[in-house]
Amino acid sequence: MADQSGLPAGARPQDSAVVVSLNEYKQSLDPAPVTFHRRELDAILWIYGRMVGEGEWKDYAIDHLKDRAVFSVFKRSGELPLFRIEKNPKLAAKQGAYCVINTNGMILKRGHELPQVLKVFDKVLKLID
Repeated sequence: MADQSGLPAGARPQDSAVVVSLNEYKQSLDPAPVTFHRRELDAILWIYGRMVGEGEWKDYAIDHLKDRAVFSVFKRSGELPLFRIEKNPKLAAKQGAYCVINTNGMILKRGHELPQVLKVFDKVLKLID
């Protein structure tokens, strides 16, 4: 008889036949990472372009993780990020899915809408005598 070591003792091959969709199996093992949508990236890259033009930012990195998406901004590529713009869908119903975090890990602004959160990068004009 053929080797049936994968079956429990006394089980017949037709008793354990289960059809599983390959897509369902892959999704159960490795869920899709959280990503920024096109409009979110447009808003972030608009701020990034403005800050690069002012000479404050030089490089960026985008990470799509299982639980959040992170846009990191660098002054120099070999350093820690100056700011991290994060999207965490688990916090959408509570504090808001979006936040801006500085180098020290302090949350500068958090909210439900990305444009509101990105206003933390708007500069206040000061009168100089």
